[in-house]
Amino acid sequence: MSITYGFIGSGNMAKAMIGGIVTSGLAKPDCVVASNPSAKKLDLLKEEFGIETILKDNKTAAKLSDVVILSVKPYLYERVIAEIKDMLKPDAIVVMIAAGQTIAANEARFEKPVKLVRVMPNTPALVGEAMSAVCFNANITADDKTIVMDMLNSFGRAEEVPETLMDAVTGVSGSSPAYVYMFIEAMADAAVLHGMPRAQAYTFAAQSVLGAAKMVLETGMHPGELKDNVCSPGGTTIEAVAALESSGLRAAVIDAVDTCVRKSKEMSK
Repeated sequence: MSITYGFIGSGNMAKAMIGGIVTSGLAKPDCVVASNPSAKKLDLLKEEFGIETILKDNKTAAKLSDVVILSVKPYLYERVIAEIKDMLKPDAIVVMIAAGQTIAANEARFEKPVKLVRVMPNTPALVGEAMSAVCFNANITADDKTIVMDMLNSFGRAEEVPETLMDAVTGVSGSSPAYVYMFIEAMADAAVLHGMPRAQAYTFAAQSVLGAAKMVLETGMHPGELKDNVCSPGGTTIEAVAALESSGLRAAVIDAVDTCVRKSKEMSK
């Protein structure tokens, strides 16, 4: 049986998810529905992915879909749920991808039993390399979980976590691409300082970060051990590492993640 995926809202994250679903072959374009008040955004989805069912009507999108993805800003959740709650299929799975939106708060908004999933993806979904955290309410079955995990894995990696860790996820993966972009930009600036053309500097810095991340994921080695393997006694790398330690790199990163987690907790309240 084919599954219809319905996106209410079609911004960058929805676009990334749709791209993963369609290009991975998980679903054909005619099994994807999207709604948005912006006709321009809908036309772009149709042009890029071949989606035919594009709507300005959220109610119809919800009525047609087996998996409903709420891809709207957090402040719109109350309004959108009120709009679609009576249009859902009996076994529809509702996926929330907005920061600070808890399962309990949104179960109450539906005012009836609903299969509800909370997901925290990140922007590398746009290139098929998202890291998504997911948690489920009590109404989700094992088969439902498989459907959701297949969807999330179509545009990156996904892991189930308890909802109590969702704020930590925001700090370590949801927002962290921004920290990494700053690191890449700073490394490139230093290379430009020493004469490298900027475009080339970005390539060297970004590919090095990509390769280092892949080493962590694919070797299973501790990041500290991998770092030690690059540091020859008395060499260039250990001097650079010492400079980073002296400048407080670790403390700055820990503080950034901690600040992000605290802000996420405030939003959840």
